[in-house]
Formats: sequence, structure tokens, C-alpha cells
Amino acid sequence: MSVDEHVREALHRLEEEIKRCTRCRLHQTRTQAVPGDGPYDAEIMFIGEAPGYHEDKQGRPFVGAAGQYLNELLEKNGLRREDVYITNIVKCRPPRNRDPLPDEIAACQDYLDRQIELINPRVIVTLGRFAMQHFFPGASISRVHGQPRRLGDRIFFPIFHPAAGLYQPKWQPLLEEDFRKLGDLIRRLREPSAQTSYEQLSLFEEDESHHE
Repeated sequence: MSVDEHVREALHRLEEEIKRCTRCRLHQTRTQAVPGDGPYDAEIMFIGEAPGYHEDKQGRPFVGAAGQYLNELLEKNGLRREDVYITNIVKCRPPRNRDPLPDEIAACQDYLDRQIELINPRVIVTLGRFAMQHFFPGASISRVHGQPRRLGDRIFFPIFHPAAGLYQPKWQPLLEEDFRKLGDLIRRLREPSAQTSYEQLSLFEEDESHHE
């Protein structure tokens, strides 16, 4: 079995494991778990908060109104939904779309860690506060959104959740600007001189000014 086939098979087994998961209370109220969706070798991974009503019914992430808005933002900036892997911090819908609880996030952490390890994306885009704080505890999304941060060999790019733009139109200009920056970043990383661009990225630093 080639390396590519091994990764594809391992990701498939992980997704099946997530679908059978009973680690936390959310399995009692879900219709189905939502592991993730996209190519096993995606260069870009998007991580949201948790499945909603439509995702719970279909078993796929970002298929409701927020997902349609996400698709539009991607297409406007030269990115394609089918080229990125999309998942969530929590793999099952919380009742009434409430915020995920700390123990529910903890129950899913191993799944997310394994997804990142297998897919090995070059860029991870966090959508919303919960996904951002998973990687940058204490940071404020209102301060760091739209600013890439390099950790090891990966670049993290925090953005407001697309649902914020749907429910509060005042956030749409910020979302659209951040996705424009994301598109520019991806184009720069794909250039022949990508290593130079990679080193020269303007990266946010964690300091007291980024805490609530």
C-alpha cells in the first residue's frame, strides 16, 4: 500500500470511528456525527465550531446557510470547496445549537488532532472563537482575525465564523476582507518564491494586548 493509500484508509477508519462515538452526552441527541469532508491530502483545512441542524441531518459539515456563505467567500477569492478539508472542533450537534461545553470539546480533541496529523495541511483556518481558542487560548478573535500565525510547519489563519456575517451583517465586510487576505496568502504560498514569502509573513504575536 502506498503512503497516499495508507493515509486515505486511515482517515476513512477515523471518520467511521467518529460516527460510532459515544464519548460524551452529545451522542444521545445527535442524528448522526459529522466527522469532516474533503480530500485526504488537502493543503487547507477549515475548522469550525460544531455541526448545526442541517449538518446533523446530512452528516456533512457546513451544508446550511453558513456553509453556502462559506462557499461564496471561497469562490470569490480563488478557492474551491472541493479542494479544502472542513471539520469542526466538536463532531456532534449540541442541542438547540448551544455552545459546546469544555468536556465535549475535550472528548473530540483526539479526533481533531488525528485529522490534522493525517491530512497534514499547510494552512489551518479557524472559523469562530471556539476553534481559534483551541489553538490560541486566551487570544481575542476581534484582535487577531485575518492575521496569520506560524506554528512549526503550519500557518494558522483565524477568521470570524461565517454565521456571524449572516446573523449580524455588520461583520460581513470584515469576513470578506479576511477571506481576501486568505486568498492572497494561499497564492503567495504557491509561488516559486514561497519560502521567502513564508518567512516574511506578517504574523500576530501572543501578548497581553491579545487577551480579553
